[in-house]
Amino acid sequence: MRMYLTISLVVGFFWLSTAQSQMSSASRQAILLSSKPTVALVAKVNVDFDASHWDSTEIKIGAQIGKIVTLRVSKNALHLLDHTAGFDYLELAQPIAPNLKRVVPDIRADSVHAGFGLESSYTGKDVIIGVTDWGFDYTHPMFYDTALQHTRILAAWDQFKKSGPAPKGYDYGTEYLGEAELLAAQSDTSNIYGNAYHGSHVAGIAGGSGGGTDHRGLAYEADFLFVTFLVDEAAVIDAFHWMKTKADAAQKRLVINMSWGLYNLGPLDGTSLVSQAIDELSTQGVIFVTSAGNNGDAPFHLKHTFEEDTIRSKIDFWRGANPNRYGQSVSAWGEIKKPFATSIEVYDAKQNKVAESPIYKSIGSLTADTFFTVATDTVFYKVALDGEHPLNDKPTIRLRVRNENTNLHIVLKAYAASGTVHFYNVADLTTDVGNWGMPFVAWKNGWKEGDNSYGLGEPASTRSVITVAAHQSEISINGEIRGGGFKANFSSLGPTIDEREKPDVSAPGVGVMSSISSFTDANVSVDQSIVFKGKNYPFSRLSGTSMSSPATAGVVALMMQANPQLWYDEAKDILCATARQDTHTGDLAEGGDTQWGWGKVNALAAVVRSEAKYAGVKHFETANRPILIFPNPAKNVLHIAADKEYKVRVYTLDGKELLIGNVSNLISLDISSLQNGLYILHFENGFLPAQLFSIDR
Repeated sequence: MRMYLTISLVVGFFWLSTAQSQMSSASRQAILLSSKPTVALVAKVNVDFDASHWDSTEIKIGAQIGKIVTLRVSKNALHLLDHTAGFDYLELAQPIAPNLKRVVPDIRADSVHAGFGLESSYTGKDVIIGVTDWGFDYTHPMFYDTALQHTRILAAWDQFKKSGPAPKGYDYGTEYLGEAELLAAQSDTSNIYGNAYHGSHVAGIAGGSGGGTDHRGLAYEADFLFVTFLVDEAAVIDAFHWMKTKADAAQKRLVINMSWGLYNLGPLDGTSLVSQAIDELSTQGVIFVTSAGNNGDAPFHLKHTFEEDTIRSKIDFWRGANPNRYGQSVSAWGEIKKPFATSIEVYDAKQNKVAESPIYKSIGSLTADTFFTVATDTVFYKVALDGEHPLNDKPTIRLRVRNENTNLHIVLKAYAASGTVHFYNVADLTTDVGNWGMPFVAWKNGWKEGDNSYGLGEPASTRSVITVAAHQSEISINGEIRGGGFKANFSSLGPTIDEREKPDVSAPGVGVMSSISSFTDANVSVDQSIVFKGKNYPFSRLSGTSMSSPATAGVVALMMQANPQLWYDEAKDILCATARQDTHTGDLAEGGDTQWGWGKVNALAAVVRSEAKYAGVKHFETANRPILIFPNPAKNVLHIAADKEYKVRVYTLDGKELLIGNVSNLISLDISSLQNGLYILHFENGFLPAQLFSIDR
C-alpha cells in the first residue's frame, strides 16, 4: 500500500463576523482565494441601508430590487462593510452557466397566429422578451420585423465590453440603444465562452421573425432586450433590473427568459438571493421563464435518510477537454437542526483505501484549502461548510476536488445521526460555471448509487418562475401526427429539494432549428444559411431545455398580448391548467409530474384562457349576430345566449364529437359529463365561426 500524507490548511472566519452581517463559508472562501482586485457581492438589506452612504470609487451600488442589492467592492474596502447594521446578509455573487418549424404546431401556436377561436390573432406585438445569455448577433435577420426592414431589438447591454458607455446607474459594460448603435456594434464581444452563439439561438426560438425562412419563432412581432451578462448572479440581477427599467419606460410588458442555471447559487429551495430578486420583480409585473436543466440522464444526485449510519459512493469525474477544467463539486444540504458529517476517501485501482481526509461536521462555519499526497500524486480539495446557512438555516457542506490521476478514485463518505441529506456531483471549472452532473457510483457492495431525481438547480427552483422541461416535437404529415412527441431523456427531473412539484410544463427542446450568431468562432454545425444584405447568416439545430424555455417564453408573450394585465401566478396557473396530455405523457397526476410537470404547453388553450380572463365574458360579433358564451372556463354548465336558433355541436380539439343541441335565446348546456380541457363549439347555421371554451373544475 502506498504511503500518503495529508496536509490541512484551514482558513477560518476572516471578516464579516458580526451578528449584523452574515456570510456563508463558501463566499468567504471564494473571496479569500480570488485574485481579482474587485469582487461582486449580493446583499439582503434592511431599513437601515442607505445606498448614498456607500456609493464611492471603492464600493459601487448596483441594482436594488426590494431587499436585494448588488455591489461591486474593492477587496481593500471589504472591511468597511463589517459591523454594519444595514446588511442582513452578504454573499459573493456566485457564477452562472448556460426544428423550429415543428415547435410552433407542436405547441399549438400556429392556431394562435391564425386567431383560431380568438378575438384576434396574436404575435407578441407590444410585448418585450428579455434574454439573458451570451452570443448575440444584433444584425441577424431573425431579429428584424417580418418585412426585414428594421430590427426589433430595443437595446442591449454587453456587460463584458469595457469601452462603454455603461447604462445609467452602472459602472461596467457597454449599452447600445436604438437601431443605429446596435447595427454598428454588430454583436456582443468575445468573453469566457469565446464568440458564442447560444443567445441568438434562444432569442430566435422565442421571437424570431424567420428572417425569410420558415423557422419563425413563437412571438415573432415581440420586441427584444438582450443582456450578455458577466458570469455572476449580481450581474444577472442587474440585468433583470435594467430590463424592467427599459420596459417601464416603453410602457410594455416584459417576459424574461433564462436558459442557464447552476447548482451553487445557494440553497436549491427558492431562498437564494437570485430567487428572491426574481420573486420580487414578479410582484412588479415581470414574468420569468427558465430551463429545467439537462441532467435528466445523469445519476448525479443522492438522497439518504440517516439513522446512525454511514454511506459511501464513488465520485465520477468529468474528463472533458476544457482549459478551465478543475475537478468535481460535491454539495450537500441537510435538514434544520440535524447536522451531518462528510469526508473524502481515496482508493487505488484495486479498491484499496490509500488516503482519507479529516471528518468535516456541519457545525459552525469553516473553510479549508488542502490536499492529499499519495506517493508522487496529489489530490487537492476545498471545503466550505455552514451549520446553519444564513438564507435557510439548513446545514450545508461543499467539497471541491481535483484529481488528475485516473488510477486514483475519490469516494464520498457521509454520516449522520438522523435527518435527510441531498448530495449533488457536478463538474467544477476554474471559471466556476460547470453545471453538468456526473454519476455517484456504487463501486463496492453496500455503497450508494446515484439517481437523477431532484435535478433542478437555480433559478429553476424559484417559486415564481415558470420552469420548463423538454420533449421532442411531434412530426405531422398532412395534418396527421406520424411520430415524435417523446420525452427528452436529458431533461432534468423534479421535485425541488423542498419537495415542491416542478418542472411546471414541458415544451419542444430536441433538434430545434434556430438562428446562431454569424460572428461565432465555436465549432457548431450549420444546417442552413441565408443571405441578408450580402452576408451569410447561419441556422443550426440544438437540443436542451435551453430551447424549450424560450419556446414557452414566446407563448407567455402571446398570452400577455392577449391579456396585458396577466400576472406571473396567473400565467403559470393557466399554462399548467391548459397543458395537454397524450400517449407519451400518460395520465399525469393531478398535482403534476417530475418529468412533464402538468403536461405539454398548449399555446392556443393558454391564450384562449388568458383572453377570456381579460375580457371577463367572451363576446363575439359576426355578421351582426351576437352570441355570448359564459362562464369561460366553465365547470358543469355552459351558458350560451343568441339572438336566433342555432344548431351547435361540441367537439374535442382533435375533432371527436361529444354533444349536439339547439341554441335559442339563452340556454344552459349540461357539460358535467365532459372532462377538464379545451373544446370547440361549432355552429351549423347563421355563419358564426367556431368558438372555444374550456372546462376547469
